[in-house]
Amino acid sequence: MNRDEWLTTFAGACGAPAPTREEAGALLHLAGIAAHSSERTAAPLACWMAGRAGVPLADLLAAAERISADGPHGSAAGAEEATPG
Repeated sequence: MNRDEWLTTFAGACGAPAPTREEAGALLHLAGIAAHSSERTAAPLACWMAGRAGVPLADLLAAAERISADGPHGSAAGAEEATPG
């Protein structure tokens, strides 16, 4: 089973749509930013948070890039900008 087949099957099992090709690319980019800016384990957790946030992926990527650019400790301001509400 390839990645897309697995994701489609998992989507059916959890009642959520599988990511589109564009969404998958953006999520992988987000995971890469998180992993390279901190620890590899930040990647899946950042993607989980992205799924729960209800914020467009483009906004989440921009926030992740700002946090990454701010240095090893990130910036609370960058994270707050991606918070809905």
